[in-house]
Amino acid sequence: MVRITAGGFSFVARLEKEDAPETVAAFRRLLPLESRLIHVRWSGEAGWIPFGDRDLGLAPENATSYPQPGEILLYPGGVSETEILLSYGSVSFASKAGPLAGNHFATIVEGNENLRALGTSLLWEGAQRIVVTLG
Repeated sequence: MVRITAGGFSFVARLEKEDAPETVAAFRRLLPLESRLIHVRWSGEAGWIPFGDRDLGLAPENATSYPQPGEILLYPGGVSETEILLSYGSVSFASKAGPLAGNHFATIVEGNENLRALGTSLLWEGAQRIVVTLG
């Protein structure tokens, strides 16, 4: 499990160790993670953390282009930059280069009732501080 605080809200997410073991391992190496969560540009209702050209050594694993609210993806780079995407509503994951598929490696299991409010704050108030720790 990981604890996420973002935009004044708290969440707990389950790591999808069986479906995405390599992605979970790479993500755990990033922890603790402190960054800014910003609203996506092309994908719909989600926030993202860009990592530029950071190479995590990952291939597609449990990949999806249509995450459900509360699902968290790690896109390992390639067509677009490496990033983490946190879905709060309808998403069709994409970049300026076209459709993408990210590795679904975590799912929010506590705090889901605040996902829409977090997304609204990202959209109307801008980037929000995000902290992710093991917990």
